[in-house]
Amino acid sequence: MAAVRRALGYLRSYKGEALGAFGALILSSAATLAAPALIAYAIDEGITPRSVDVILLAVGGLVAAALLRGLFQFLQGYLAEKASQGVAYDLRNDLFSKIERLGFSYYDRTETGQIVTRLTSDVEQIRTFAGNGIVQLAAAAVMLVGTTVLLISLNWRLALIALAIVPVIFILLLRFVRAIGPLFRGVQQTLGRLNSVLQEDLSGIRVIRTFAREDFESARYRSTNDELLEKNLTTVRTFSNNFPFIFLLANLGTLAIILFGGLQVIGGSLSIGELVAFNTYLGFLLFPILTIGFLAAGISRAGASSLRVFEVLDAPLEVEDKPGAIQLPPLHCRVEFDGVGFRYPGDDREVLSGISFCAEPGQTVAILGTTGSGKSTLVNLLPRFYDVTEGSVKLDGHDVRDVTLSSLRSQIGIVLQTSLLFSGPVRDNIAYGRPDATLEDIQAAARAARADEFIRALPEGYDTVIGEKGVGLSGGQRQRIAIARALLIDPRLLILDDSTSAVDAETEAAIQESLDKMMRDTHRTVFVIAQRVSTVRDADLILVLDEGGIGARGTHEELLRESELYNEILGSQLLSPAGA
Repeated sequence: MAAVRRALGYLRSYKGEALGAFGALILSSAATLAAPALIAYAIDEGITPRSVDVILLAVGGLVAAALLRGLFQFLQGYLAEKASQGVAYDLRNDLFSKIERLGFSYYDRTETGQIVTRLTSDVEQIRTFAGNGIVQLAAAAVMLVGTTVLLISLNWRLALIALAIVPVIFILLLRFVRAIGPLFRGVQQTLGRLNSVLQEDLSGIRVIRTFAREDFESARYRSTNDELLEKNLTTVRTFSNNFPFIFLLANLGTLAIILFGGLQVIGGSLSIGELVAFNTYLGFLLFPILTIGFLAAGISRAGASSLRVFEVLDAPLEVEDKPGAIQLPPLHCRVEFDGVGFRYPGDDREVLSGISFCAEPGQTVAILGTTGSGKSTLVNLLPRFYDVTEGSVKLDGHDVRDVTLSSLRSQIGIVLQTSLLFSGPVRDNIAYGRPDATLEDIQAAARAARADEFIRALPEGYDTVIGEKGVGLSGGQRQRIAIARALLIDPRLLILDDSTSAVDAETEAAIQESLDKMMRDTHRTVFVIAQRVSTVRDADLILVLDEGGIGARGTHEELLRESELYNEILGSQLLSPAGA
């Protein structure tokens, strides 16, 4: 309930709509409650004494009540829906904003499908309750109070008989709510896993087809879908096991009213019209109770979804600007690692330990190592994708934790091994980090990355629209666009994570020549993780990582003479240009 109340707090931004819906609800309930009294008046004062005028007057009142009820119900529904859509809008924006700022370690341990489910299904569950659910709950409360008052005012003896069943019904509803809540949480979690399987299969469809694993993946999806079906059926059985008893009690209450009310009519202490009105009000009493019961399931569903949504919104930002963080001034880009150690959150294993070295402005640092030695982790510490757990990383003497993330990352260009492009024009992909760049600047960056020639050959040149993830381009073409994107922001620090692995040796040599010229002319500092000898041969400093530490360091010639580990990697992992 705490999570539900917190979710409903988003309604504060839509007070006008919420209050308007509540006002319309009161008026609609008043029109509804007036109808049985008009019917009683028509029976006792019109039908029994055969007065046509009274009957016509009562019918006119019923028509007016119906029209007013319809009008106010429309206003109530419209305003409530408008408020609920606003709640969903704000929740989606807050969730997406938080997801954009969460640290990489959060995504390391959270399935993408679970995040998607929170943004879609869970938000929709909250929206449904914040709109129809909360209004129906308020309507049920108003009808419950109003009907109870009218029942007592009509005949307090019959009212006591009718109200005697209410506590028993509420006990059954409480038991139902306690049982249904965990079931709804399980349904949402299983739906998240189902979405994760779907997302993985869509992303890996080529691998699935390559290894003819369609049947296996279908079975995996079906297994999770079967689990979701079973959890949904369990919730249905919970409904079925509780509500028949509630309806039975309601029917027994009606029988008791007919019996004792009929005796009072025979005895002359109650009129027929009053008995009809009382029985109608009894239906009005039972209806909100049953509505509350059905809404209890909605509350549980909204509560389960609210918990999942606020798990994301309350997730700690593991990497953020510290209080008093300063703007990083333009870099000369002296990079210093001082006793750096790192382990992933929740993992006691040290990925990096005791890393210390210094790279001067304009130097190229090549990082080699066996699989799992921490190469990518080391370069990820520079833009603060993760924070060190020991020691410090400094740029021009500034600890990267003491400067703002925006001023830090705006001076770092990164090209990853897997080049992600967005759907849209080629020029927009290159200008992603600098949207105001001119076409001349974009073309200059593309030429430096050896991408200009093939881009001009595309159907619409730089305005050619490419598909999601760069569909329609080769791996090498995507990587060259990614390199151009990094170069366009004119970074003082350039990180290349095996960024030329998908291009042929001739193209790599051309790209490397352009990069070398640009680095020497502008004194950029470059960190490169590479798989080819040509990439590391001319590096100013080569770091050979081994089990999270620096196993060897030096130039290519020095390491050839002095490092057995470097020679092993050279022979077993690195490709020569001729063999590429």
